[in-house]
Amino acid sequence: MRSKIDEYTAVENAAKNFVKSVKEGNSKYAKELFTDEAVLFGYLDGKLEHGSIEQFYNNVDTVSGGENFNARIDVLLLEETLAVVRVLEEGWGDRIDFTDILLLLKMDGQWKCVAKAYNQNSNTISKD
Repeated sequence: MRSKIDEYTAVENAAKNFVKSVKEGNSKYAKELFTDEAVLFGYLDGKLEHGSIEQFYNNVDTVSGGENFNARIDVLLLEETLAVVRVLEEGWGDRIDFTDILLLLKMDGQWKCVAKAYNQNSNTISKD
């Protein structure tokens, strides 16, 4: 059964905490979204990041989105207790473009992210 539009809005609003943290370089908003057990997978400048979501928090707290940072949130799938969200990021740290996939579960009436996987656009990978 398709969820009501209000539920799509609730998922999008939850994902906005992710975008706000990235844009401002402050993980406190993302910490409202992610569970303590959330995991991270992706390649940052060609190096595999995997494990605790704490790595993401460290990246965000180290580098803000920057002046030209832009993002888009798409709710790709929504079931009663499961959502898949794609976040397109452009210009993180004035350099990197990402596609993030967030896996959310509805827990105690709130949408919480349990996993983040991402792709860094190949034309933004540092060759250092």
